[in-house]
Amino acid sequence: MASSGAESRSPRAREIVAAARRILERDGSAGLSMRAIADEVGIRAPSLYKHFPDKEALEVAVISDGLAEIADVFERAVRETDEPLASIAAAYRAWALRHPHLYRLMMERPLPRERLTPGVEERAAAVVVAAAGGDPDAARAVFAFAHGMVILELNDRFPTGADLDAAWRTGVDAFVSRGPSPARRSPRRGGSR
Repeated sequence: MASSGAESRSPRAREIVAAARRILERDGSAGLSMRAIADEVGIRAPSLYKHFPDKEALEVAVISDGLAEIADVFERAVRETDEPLASIAAAYRAWALRHPHLYRLMMERPLPRERLTPGVEERAAAVVVAAAGGDPDAARAVFAFAHGMVILELNDRFPTGADLDAAWRTGVDAFVSRGPSPARRSPRRGGSR
């Protein structure tokens, strides 16, 4: 298991990130201010800058920890299952619905990859790629489906009475029944078909 980055932070920095996460979960991103975080920790706001150069750096730490958490969720989901894609999809949905504000922070804007804890995004993606038969394109498609379904559900965009469980099953079944892409099953040789 790769480090989430939390282990390399000072105890005070870990406390600050935990406070930011609590505020985010409770109040959403609108409530996530440096002053609110400082108040939650019991320090003055300027003291936060001894640990994080700016608010974005603090948000990146929260995102890195969120990615490590979702990687843990995915790894648990695929243990002892014959349907890894279905298990990952169910775990992804459940996690996102439990943590809607963190999910939005992680998914609704460009990902600052260069500032993330090294390896954390790759660790989360690796489980999905493996479940998709080693096909990164299929893994991206599954992720796009799951993200679309989750964000529409979080934004209450489905009609009242829509059977979202059935929609998830239909979508996941389409990926499972399709199997690995033809390009991944039999690489072309010599440019001929």
